Amino acid sequence: MEAAAGAGLLVCERLHPRHDPRWLLLLPPPLCLACVIETLGDGGASLVRKKHVMSCFRDVLAWHAVPVIQLLAQDERVCVHFIGTLFGMLHTAEDSSALDLPTEVLVRLVAELKLEQYVHCVLDESQKELSKAATMRGSLPMFNLLGKLADAIPGLADILVIEHGNLMEHLLAGLMYPNEGVKAAVCYLYGKLYSSPTSSERLSVHFTERLCDLFLATLGNAQTKELQVNCLGLLKELLNSDHFVSVIMSNSRRGTDSENTELLEGENPLPLVLKKLLLSRDEMLQVASVQCMTAVLVHSPIKYAPAFIHADIPEFLFECLFCTNEILLWSVYCCLLLLTEERLFFSKCHTVYGIESVVRSLKGILQLNNVELHKQGLLLFTEILKRQPVEIKLFTNLTMCKDAIGVLVEAVKCPVLEVAVEAVKAVAAILRKDHLSCPLVQYVELQKLIETMLKRCADLSLPPINRRPASHLGHSTQNKAVLRQGQFLLSTVEGFRNACRLAVECQSDPLAQENAFTAPGSESENTLSSFSEFLLRICDSLCIPIVLKHSERISSPALMEVFISTLSTLFSVVPSMQEKFSRKLASSSFIRLALELKAKFCTGQSNPALNQACSSFLYSMCLSLHSAAESFLYSMCLSLHSAAEKMEDSSQQEREMSELLQRSLPQLNYSVPESLTLLSETPDPFCLDEALRSHQYCLLLLLYCAYALEDRFVPEAELFSAIRNFLLSVQDQGDCPPPYVFRAVLYLLAVCQDKGEALDSSPLCAIRRVLENTSDLSLVYIHHPLLLKFFLRYSELMGRFGHRILQLWFSWEDYSQIETEDAVSGLSSGLPDYPNGFTTLVHILKGNSSVVLILLDLVCLSTTEVAHKVLMTLSTFLKRNEDVVVCDLLRSQFLQILKQLLVESRSTTLRASKNLPLLLRLLFLVQLRNEAERELDSTDFKLLHHVSNLCGKCRPGDVELLQPSLNFLYWSLHQTTTCSQQRVVAVLLSSVPLLELLQKVLELTWMWPCRSGPALSPSEEALLCSAWLLTASLLAHQHRYNSEVHQMISLDIEKVLNAVIFRRKKPALLLVSILQFLRAILRQNFSSSLLVLVVQPTAQSTMEPSLSEDDASLYPLATWQVLSLVVSLQNLLVQKDLLLSQTVVTCLEVLMEYLHRRNQGIALHVVSQPWNRFLLFTLLDGGENSFLRPEILRLMTLFVRYRSSDIISQSEISQILQEAAKAKLAELPGATSHALRLFLLQLQSGSCEMEPAQEGTIQTLLESLPARTKTCLSPQDMVYPFARHTSLG
Repeated sequence: MEAAAGAGLLVCERLHPRHDPRWLLLLPPPLCLACVIETLGDGGASLVRKKHVMSCFRDVLAWHAVPVIQLLAQDERVCVHFIGTLFGMLHTAEDSSALDLPTEVLVRLVAELKLEQYVHCVLDESQKELSKAATMRGSLPMFNLLGKLADAIPGLADILVIEHGNLMEHLLAGLMYPNEGVKAAVCYLYGKLYSSPTSSERLSVHFTERLCDLFLATLGNAQTKELQVNCLGLLKELLNSDHFVSVIMSNSRRGTDSENTELLEGENPLPLVLKKLLLSRDEMLQVASVQCMTAVLVHSPIKYAPAFIHADIPEFLFECLFCTNEILLWSVYCCLLLLTEERLFFSKCHTVYGIESVVRSLKGILQLNNVELHKQGLLLFTEILKRQPVEIKLFTNLTMCKDAIGVLVEAVKCPVLEVAVEAVKAVAAILRKDHLSCPLVQYVELQKLIETMLKRCADLSLPPINRRPASHLGHSTQNKAVLRQGQFLLSTVEGFRNACRLAVECQSDPLAQENAFTAPGSESENTLSSFSEFLLRICDSLCIPIVLKHSERISSPALMEVFISTLSTLFSVVPSMQEKFSRKLASSSFIRLALELKAKFCTGQSNPALNQACSSFLYSMCLSLHSAAESFLYSMCLSLHSAAEKMEDSSQQEREMSELLQRSLPQLNYSVPESLTLLSETPDPFCLDEALRSHQYCLLLLLYCAYALEDRFVPEAELFSAIRNFLLSVQDQGDCPPPYVFRAVLYLLAVCQDKGEALDSSPLCAIRRVLENTSDLSLVYIHHPLLLKFFLRYSELMGRFGHRILQLWFSWEDYSQIETEDAVSGLSSGLPDYPNGFTTLVHILKGNSSVVLILLDLVCLSTTEVAHKVLMTLSTFLKRNEDVVVCDLLRSQFLQILKQLLVESRSTTLRASKNLPLLLRLLFLVQLRNEAERELDSTDFKLLHHVSNLCGKCRPGDVELLQPSLNFLYWSLHQTTTCSQQRVVAVLLSSVPLLELLQKVLELTWMWPCRSGPALSPSEEALLCSAWLLTASLLAHQHRYNSEVHQMISLDIEKVLNAVIFRRKKPALLLVSILQFLRAILRQNFSSSLLVLVVQPTAQSTMEPSLSEDDASLYPLATWQVLSLVVSLQNLLVQKDLLLSQTVVTCLEVLMEYLHRRNQGIALHVVSQPWNRFLLFTLLDGGENSFLRPEILRLMTLFVRYRSSDIISQSEISQILQEAAKAKLAELPGATSHALRLFLLQLQSGSCEMEPAQEGTIQTLLESLPARTKTCLSPQDMVYPFARHTSLG
């Protein structure tokens, strides 16, 4: 619209006809340059018209500068005239608004012409006008023109200073003129002059001597915004020069002492002037003021910051943080950031005053979308947190501290990685005890902060590894992303390390342990212990996986240095978990990681910080693992030394080990092949430097720690060979490694032995020499199955050190699992549930029987506890290995041990011994290995003599001793030849104390179960079984051999019978044992030289002195007792217990023989009772071959023998014969075959009528049955009370 309106003005109808057409430009709108020039020079034209023409021309010049300038450049005279016309209008203008337009057109015209002659023309005219000006107000147009020309034309400032130097006088005069418009124009022009480096240098003296004071006065007294802005513009230009800054600040302060607390004096000092502008309500002036302060401080914060601090400017800068202007906030952040470099900023407590403003400001800007502002604010917060003196508490109340932590949580969550990087730096800085104890450390809030930081780090996704060649641009972008994430991770780990250091620091402060305001009895999470445990957990779950995942992509020495040092700090965070933490790290290959980092980055003098961090980490881990092992050693008290002496020796070793690690670890920067080579080297014998040997010792300790926790990063075969070479070197040099080093050597040899060849004599000699020079083998002992296997593998080591090593082994080995009843009862199912060490030893004994002799020596020479474990081991071994040679050897050793125990101990001591029962059980186990009858030798009889004497010294309550002893005597009585058996009977019957003891034990049977007392234990039940069985055997064999009796056993026959008749849920084995005794006395018709039967008179016998005929014939039994006994035996048969059934049938057989001898009528009465047939069918289960069971066959044989046709008929006999004919007789068990033979023979004897066909069948079956051979008694044929708790059967 404006162009259309001005079309007639740019082509004047009145003037245009006389103009040459070449001055016409066909533009939209058309332009006649001649019309424009003539109109502006026309004195009769109105000012409004001229202004409008200039406005239109300005627009055309702005949009179509090229054709206009080309047209003007055709005629220099016209150009000069046009410039002169415009210049003249500057003098005729009546107000400032009229000056702006011609000035703008003139400046643009000269700038577009780009010819020096026109520039000089304007400058010359300006110089003349300034010289002619009557007043300084008249010079204002020239100042404005020169300022704008200097702004538009590059290099004009230099021309003004060089060729028009007297202009400076006019400018100085303008600054002194009491008109702020003139001053503003002068300051603007000065600003342009000082923006040029050349001009600035030329005007240096001018400023120092004449301009500085005048300018500062002008700035300090400026009232209008224009002057203030232009002064600040000039000041910014001046502040780019260090020289001008020095001049200005020297003029603005009295001294340079940063500790001067007096108010600065002087005329308009700069800090006070800028402070005044800062207090204005105008944000533009505030921004400019802050930027000027920043420009000063940039040159030297330490030098210039005190002036601003003494002027209390930081206080007002903090107040500015409450604004929302992002530019002002940015400027204030920058200025405060520079002020933080001066300690006066903190000592005057400005940060204490302003920290709340900073936190609130950060909270506000995080809602904005200005990444750079976020970064700068967080950077300021970080620097304040870092530089705040410890003695001046930054956060004075709990709310402020929580707000600060909350702001950091939000900042860390920022999706922009650059902001998050600055945030985690601030997190690292805030984790200081003096920052957080206000008054109590907010552990819960810190946990949230640390967890947020690590999770933010975990959320970062590394770019995938591209195996294919990528473009340079894509590869560079990917690397930058990885590097940015690495920087973020580095800052995160630094923050986590500071958190760990904070936890350690708080341990020494009782006030920081827990919240004092927690209610009594309640649990609070805001405690140091909870925080410390949290650090360990989150390190394991987040920190370690994050760092290791990143290190797979790119290895950063800086990151790994911080990470490893963090792990070192964590050793002290929870002292009680130090060992567990060390073991977990070692088992997770962190020893390997530290050594790899040292080998990769720390060779020579590279990365000393990483080298030191890795060395410290390895040092702490090794000492922690060593201390834990030594602490356990104290508790075991293995050595002959006192615990105090052992602790003192260990402390000395720990000091030596600590010195070795500290001295050698920093130099141990070798790869795996280099490490193996190092171990194989031999020091120069003429060199006094022990570095090589120290490095070898240190490396062995590290390998030991790694291998002990299953980090086998060195191949076993290669390591075994290297250690072998090390031993040869030690042998050649005559060195003796310290015990803690040689312990590592032994362990590594043991665990690598299976992958290496057997050691020859040279390394074995070296091992033996070092061990012989060791004061106590416990110093080099490690409780591990492979170490035991290693020592027992080589006869050179076993013969010299086997006793002590095995003693140490048993002292350390935990046998609690093996001692439990369930574990021991499971021996028959194998050894998978046993500890690995126990199983290993049992296998060693199987392959090396000579070790058994050492174990037997330990029984005599070691402590009670060790001897107990040895005996348990031998018991298990004998259960698994039927080695007669070993058993013969063991019997001889047992005799010596038993003799020693009996000689050295009294009766009371024997009964209290824990090992003697085990020894007796073991002795019995050895005896069990001999299933066949054998001739007893002198050793056997000596053992028999000692065991029987031992029993005589015991009381019935000594169950643990008597149970295996009676079993041993019982077995000795049965498993031998007739000749030896007779001597055994004589030995046992000659022991009066033994027979007295047996009577006392047997009498315990009547006392159980007693309603008023507790029931017998399983071990007591087993003892009763052993006593009854042994007594029954003695009765039988005394009668057989008519042996001399020195002491008789007295028993009440009624009580014996009642024990069976009124059994009251007695155990089956006990009933079997009592029935065995009954069978023995029935066979002897109750007449024995060994037994005295007491017959108590009954109430009926008292009233009727004379016995009935039946009772008299059965004496000492009564008829009712016989019938009750038969019923009880029948009831026992119904229980269908195999052992009990066989014993009952045998007892019935003997009872019927006794009745048949004494009173055949009662015998026939008993055998012919109808319920016998019911009993028979009750026992038959209806299955196939149900008759072919030993107890059934023997029971039917009994019925056939006494011609009880009512009980067993021809049909049952036929069925038995049919089943027998169908059965595979050769495959029948021995007991069944024997019972069947007896049944057939009984039929063949004519006890009942047989048909001819049946007789043929009987004969055929007898011929088909296997021929009877004399078989030795087996454990299944004998009855012996191997109770569950004894683990012997």
